[in-house]
Amino acid sequence: MEHNYLICTRAVEKKQFVAEPGKVRFLKAPDQPGVLPSPAHEINVKQWVTEVRDLADGAADSRVCEGGVVLIFIHGYNNTLDVITKRQRYLKEDLAAEGFKGLVISFDWPSDDSTLNYLEDRWDAAAVATQLVTHGIRVIAEGQNGGCQTNIHLLGHSTGAYLIMEACAQADKKGSLYKKDWRISQVAFIGGDVSSSSLAPDSAWSQALFEHALRLTNYSNPFDHVLAISNAKRLGTSPRAGRVGAPKPAHPKVANVDCGDYFRTLDPKKQRFEGTFAHSWHIGNRVFARDLAMTLTSGIDRNGIPTRVRKPDGSLSLVDAPRPEFAADWEMESGKS
Repeated sequence: MEHNYLICTRAVEKKQFVAEPGKVRFLKAPDQPGVLPSPAHEINVKQWVTEVRDLADGAADSRVCEGGVVLIFIHGYNNTLDVITKRQRYLKEDLAAEGFKGLVISFDWPSDDSTLNYLEDRWDAAAVATQLVTHGIRVIAEGQNGGCQTNIHLLGHSTGAYLIMEACAQADKKGSLYKKDWRISQVAFIGGDVSSSSLAPDSAWSQALFEHALRLTNYSNPFDHVLAISNAKRLGTSPRAGRVGAPKPAHPKVANVDCGDYFRTLDPKKQRFEGTFAHSWHIGNRVFARDLAMTLTSGIDRNGIPTRVRKPDGSLSLVDAPRPEFAADWEMESGKS
């Protein structure tokens, strides 16, 4: 039986998770239709970490320091456990189909199922950012210092992008992590509910993220009306990166992929998605999964990924294109010295 692995920060009432912050639990939930993560799926952190690392490196034993890849998915506001579970499943299936061999896990923070609670959820995200540090990044940092080479990627959707940036900022304020040599490999934002200016070279808030991450890919969509609502709450003074893209110039570690031209070709009635289509179309879409898979494996430079074309203004645009035909053999050696 396959399982979904989650780090859950929801409170529990009457043996059920609720949309309020609580203690951190490490979950191993059966990946079966209709089965939602619950407090009954909690296992101890040592067992959870061992199993996650074994699955990440493909080992069926306790040798956890032999490499491997983990993608941590951090969802946004207005997400139920049902939606989160389905998105984790879609990511696992589509990324695997596109050649990604790592493990997809979720960091689940308490967000309500009503857009009226948006501002409250924003504060909840700030509150649990330190939990992503202490129970996610701390585990990663200690593993790397112990010789493990598990490659960690982060995918933030909507407010999940905010949580990632805030988590890194908080990490650099903690003495126990500040001097540790921890790192994140690839970071990706989809529908990122952070200001475009936060991806600029001189942004103080994102400095910690860029110090620890190798690359940030921001997937933007000018037709994302959900982010227009988010922007309106700020009186239009802070355009969202997930809607207008990265600023010019952007931080040198940022690659912005404009998805607008591709998005316009999609018929929502024929797509697999959860949530509002314009804001959440990425998860369940194979072209996005193909681009993300090639981004995570880092085998192709960000400017050469075939699911991207360069527009006349120099920006990158998402397109439906296949993987390079012979990419699987690019590491082949002749055997000659």
